[in-house]
Amino acid sequence: MLETKELKIKGSEELMKILREEREKLSLLRFKLVGSQMKEVHQIEDTKRNIARVLTLLNQKNNQ
Repeated sequence: MLETKELKIKGSEELMKILREEREKLSLLRFKLVGSQMKEVHQIEDTKRNIARVLTLLNQKNNQ
């Protein structure tokens, strides 16, 4: 799980990179879920929360 403290230090470009990686991870997790290859379903929720954290920080940086 990504820490908010760590994310606040990063710049916008780094946050965009993390956002892309987390979205790719989410799509892979969804495919695994459909294919019944996944046992730890909570990873999807954690990834969604990480995406929300990054988007929130990006919006805050853009509004300043």
